[in-house]
Amino acid sequence: MEAILDQPLVNRVANSSLVTIDLEELYPAGEIVPFDLKSYLFMELILKEKDFREALKALDWEQYRGKNLAVFCSADAIIPMWAYMLVATHAAPFVEDIALCEPAEFVEKAYLKKIAAMDLTAYEGKRLVVKGCSDKPVPPSAYLEITRRLQPTALSIMFGEPCSTVPVFKQK
Repeated sequence: MEAILDQPLVNRVANSSLVTIDLEELYPAGEIVPFDLKSYLFMELILKEKDFREALKALDWEQYRGKNLAVFCSADAIIPMWAYMLVATHAAPFVEDIALCEPAEFVEKAYLKKIAAMDLTAYEGKRLVVKGCSDKPVPPSAYLEITRRLQPTALSIMFGEPCSTVPVFKQK
């Protein structure tokens, strides 16, 4: 027993070749704010182009600086495609990001967009652990998408923490 106690502790996890991917780092920066087109509708039914253009032009877009804009319409109305394009034109210089969705869906869309844009070459041929614990909500779709994107090149993919993982995929 004394011989075991005399040996220095070795952190096998730290010395392993595992690469940890923390999806929490992809959480959108900035507040997520709603932009409901309902308030721009005539009689909550239709969008008049001239009135809409004037309203967007008069809007103080500075209030959205550095924020994430979730554009949607809470009324049961048909919104022409150009309306979303006009909102994007005005909002883009101010917002961190913009998406067509309810505010609750924004996080998922942001994750999927960031995963799609990731350069995964650093993970080729590596043993990967997709971190499981986080302080911010990571949607299940993010785990699904990162696995789909990594699978063709990773040596293996695991879920959890380096000290306790669940095997998900192993290259044959």
